[in-house]
Amino acid sequence: MAEDPVLCRGGDLKMPRTLVTGAGGMVGYAVRKLDYPDTVYLTRNDADLTDLNTVKEVFNSIRPDRVIHLAAVVGGVARNTAHPGEFFLHNVQINTNVLEAARLYKVKKLISFMSTCAFPEKCSYPMNEKDIHNGQPHPSSFAYSYAKRMLEVQSSAYRKEWNCDYIVAIPTNIYGPNDNFSLKDGHVIPSLIHKCFLAKNSGSKLEIWGSGEPLREFVLSDDIARLTFWALENYSESSPIIFSSGEEISIKETMRHITKKMGYMGKAFFDSSKPDGQTRKPSDPSKLRKYLPGFKFTPIKTGIEKTIDWFISNYPKIRM
Repeated sequence: MAEDPVLCRGGDLKMPRTLVTGAGGMVGYAVRKLDYPDTVYLTRNDADLTDLNTVKEVFNSIRPDRVIHLAAVVGGVARNTAHPGEFFLHNVQINTNVLEAARLYKVKKLISFMSTCAFPEKCSYPMNEKDIHNGQPHPSSFAYSYAKRMLEVQSSAYRKEWNCDYIVAIPTNIYGPNDNFSLKDGHVIPSLIHKCFLAKNSGSKLEIWGSGEPLREFVLSDDIARLTFWALENYSESSPIIFSSGEEISIKETMRHITKKMGYMGKAFFDSSKPDGQTRKPSDPSKLRKYLPGFKFTPIKTGIEKTIDWFISNYPKIRM
């Protein structure tokens, strides 16, 4: 780890105590693998982050120097549409409580995460950090999206009034080991992996919604974990920073990588009568490139292979 220029700490030999919320999720799993010293991992089974008194007790007990705030209530389009009030309320409560407890217990650095769904539905491409509040988000996830925007607002407000060094990252489509592989609520890559696995084992056809033509920017959770620690140690701007390679790939090509790795020899077809979603959502990674011009993102083929290996090794004890 010490040889990685992204994670190098220079001459500072004293490691700060780090608290990771949402440590049971996909990015939390990737953070754990980096095995940073003096790091405390908090999952939803450890504490109810919607309760401020509970959160304050956690911070009082752990006394972290810095926080990686990953905890959130998340789900696919169906859950977002059915439970907008729940998504807004619980995410706002979690974010408000964690940031306020961090302020009260004098945390030196905190990084939290937004989502590209927080960008306006109608915005110019590529999506840039400065455009985050320039319009309404897509109706399908408006409550979750606004809760994520409030995270950025709270971070900026705390920086302005109390000089809190709180930063916000905006990753594009994250995938990787310990993802949610739900066929109903999972995101693109994990749900496709699960569908392909079931089709191969049953000898059935593999049906994929949509035309397969839309383009997406995928980033492996391991890369997000590395960038998270880099940002904790090197990034202090008040505006968010996008974590993305800026490289797009079609759903159809993504599916080809999955079927090849899994050895699926059956018939796969795209049902173009089903919705595609947005044709593309390109982001602008120029700010990240300014700081880290030499950062190498994991190639999509390699990342998919790692994710499938993990899925097969852990099935059926996976989130789904």
